[in-house]
Amino acid sequence: MEKINKKWLLKKRPKGMPDDSCWKLEESPIKELEDNQILIKVMWLSIDPYMRGRMNDMKSYTDPVALGEVMTGESVGQVIQSRSDKFQIGDYVAAHLGWQSYIRCNAENPALMRIFPDLAPIQAFLGPAGMPGRTAYFGLKEVGKVKETDTVVVSAASGAVGSVVGQMAKAIGCKTIGIAGGKKKCDFVKDVMGLDYAIDYKSKTFKEDLTKACSNGVDIYFENVGGEVSKAVAELLNPGARVPICGFISAYNSFNSDSSKLPETPFDIFGALNPVPEHRFFVVTEFINDWDRATQELTEWMRQGKIKYKETVLKNIESAPQGLRDVLSGKNFGKQLIKVSD
Repeated sequence: MEKINKKWLLKKRPKGMPDDSCWKLEESPIKELEDNQILIKVMWLSIDPYMRGRMNDMKSYTDPVALGEVMTGESVGQVIQSRSDKFQIGDYVAAHLGWQSYIRCNAENPALMRIFPDLAPIQAFLGPAGMPGRTAYFGLKEVGKVKETDTVVVSAASGAVGSVVGQMAKAIGCKTIGIAGGKKKCDFVKDVMGLDYAIDYKSKTFKEDLTKACSNGVDIYFENVGGEVSKAVAELLNPGARVPICGFISAYNSFNSDSSKLPETPFDIFGALNPVPEHRFFVVTEFINDWDRATQELTEWMRQGKIKYKETVLKNIESAPQGLRDVLSGKNFGKQLIKVSD
């Protein structure tokens, strides 16, 4: 029976929260493989905050998704056909090749990475053992230059990146403060992740609670959120503090290509301090040569129970747009995944 690929194409640029009209679901038959090509059956699709920025026609660290192109994203699946010596039928791979149910591609494509189910469940290679975990790993170690004597604060602490940051810092020996929204997420940060403090940014006493938890100030603030959370942490930074900036989800829906006034960013907040703390935006691809080392260390911490994680799953590729809205609104808990197939 002929296999049909379902893929989401970007149809128009969003203003604010992206609705269904921003995408078009296209179905097309899969062509025969050519030499050195493979066909991957996608099992899990990752939904991540950065996707919202890639929908804007704006200059960034990477090109935006072009109109009519497959929506950007990473997935994991299994090779079901191969005309390559590099991948065999049955191999599992992570592929950063967009929102689609089957991926037909060249085996040498740099967006492919072999993964090993004996190290972790395959969907974990989209979470703590994959790009979010590696982002946490390099942001804390290389950009944050973490030491065991540091006080580390992380925002979006129950999320895919933040949860790994907090538990890594705890494993290293740091004092750890996680900021999350609502009792359920804060309970997870404190009781399951084991951080020293969980601070609810939705609470009326947020600033007082944060100040009390950070009695010796803050040495590393791992930035995922921006906005009022960043302003509160900025007042508590110690001399010599480091601020790795992974993202600032609070402002993502405010960036539009036709907007004359850009929203306030962490660079505005931390750049206005005196003295200005060490702070910079980073992307995980800066450290691509060390990805294997990071994955080995992360999966070992997972095996030892030092990194615990939470997943929110929606079923079927058709759910991808709603998954992104859930991430942008904070409705999801932990890593947002789409289960595309068994």
